Amino acid sequence: MRVVDLRGRLLTKRGYQELLPRAPLDIDSALTAIAPILESVKQGNESTLKELSMKFDGVEPESLRVPTSILESALANLDPQLREIIIEAIRRVRIVHRDQQRGVTTTRVVDGGEVEERWIPVDRVGLYVPGGRAVYPSSVIMNVVPAQIAGVPSIAVASPAQKENDGWPHPTILATCALLGVNEVYAMGGAQAVAAFAYGVKNGEEEVLAPVDLVTGPGNIYVAAAKRALRGKIGIDSEAGPTEIAVVADSTAIADEVASDLISQAEHDTIAAAVLITDSLQLANEVQAKVAERAARTKHSERIMEALSGIQSTIVITDNLEQSLDIANAYAAEHLELIVSDPKSASQKIRNAGAVFLGRFAPVSLGDYLAGSNHVLPTGGCACHSSGLSVQTFLRGLHFISYSERALREIAQSVITFAQAEDLPAHGEAISARFEEGK
Repeated sequence: MRVVDLRGRLLTKRGYQELLPRAPLDIDSALTAIAPILESVKQGNESTLKELSMKFDGVEPESLRVPTSILESALANLDPQLREIIIEAIRRVRIVHRDQQRGVTTTRVVDGGEVEERWIPVDRVGLYVPGGRAVYPSSVIMNVVPAQIAGVPSIAVASPAQKENDGWPHPTILATCALLGVNEVYAMGGAQAVAAFAYGVKNGEEEVLAPVDLVTGPGNIYVAAAKRALRGKIGIDSEAGPTEIAVVADSTAIADEVASDLISQAEHDTIAAAVLITDSLQLANEVQAKVAERAARTKHSERIMEALSGIQSTIVITDNLEQSLDIANAYAAEHLELIVSDPKSASQKIRNAGAVFLGRFAPVSLGDYLAGSNHVLPTGGCACHSSGLSVQTFLRGLHFISYSERALREIAQSVITFAQAEDLPAHGEAISARFEEGK
């Protein structure tokens, strides 16, 4: 891993960001590449989606929608031990996300004038679950559970067709959907899946897939590009990029554990980012050695070593913990670990991160599966302005305004004056019309 020594250098947020780049992503090229796909799905039908599955996934599913019998079979054949683990993961995620529910708030502005805020779920969502190098039943849980708790009445899941599974998504994905009570599952992936969610799919007058209002879930660059291109037609959670981890560690950290955490995220992708920020030169040297040792002997060593040797993966040497935390805030990692002597205290200074893991017994892998937190998180520095997936993602705050005649009369002239100041006299006339003589 490359080393950036920032001892004696106090930089601005922008300065730190320039020294810690992410892997380059050509989103413009991806947008160009997917444009004809989006248009073909918009103008096409179920056969169009099947043909795109054959082109990109090497297999054509028997039908776009996965039959209930296939879902039931996947659940029946799920390894019993894995089934219990998935059930426990669902339980923990539900516990955390139930506390995110929003209530109704009524604010009395003046006597006779109230504004009530109600949180209303979107009508229908499309949840995307990747199916590339790995299988992600955990992503099914992370998307479905908050949508269910939010009260979304209509939920559809899409995951790519797979050659080795007779054109259906991975059976563990299907079994997890069945455990969650989701029976509307589609064998489709990539940009075409996002487009199908946005435009819907018909065979003549028959509706195969009804359009959705919101699409959530991670995916590759083409999925991210499709979400960008179709934003406005649909709502989206975020444009997820390559996964990333930043570890802020001090001399109390154990090098072998830090190295294993960096490697765990590098396992996802050759452009995944792994960053260590430490004020201990000794720890930095020990982690460098342990990374080389561990990466060489793990299963996906080639992919991991490419990620760790890329420009996006770095060991940063700092003067002290305060500078380390400043750099962590500037970087705004998807996953941030604080492996320091007092992680709780250090966490009070963190403003920008997708999720923060405190101490050596809360590694990112725990959050991926069984912490109860959500693992669909902002990447690419978007944690500076965005949050991870939550119940809130699927809710909209609606204001319901109620004013009595007296309350409106008291403020009427002020509204009229304000409208005239903006050169919108008809706005004011909509007020004065209510108090014209004879009414």
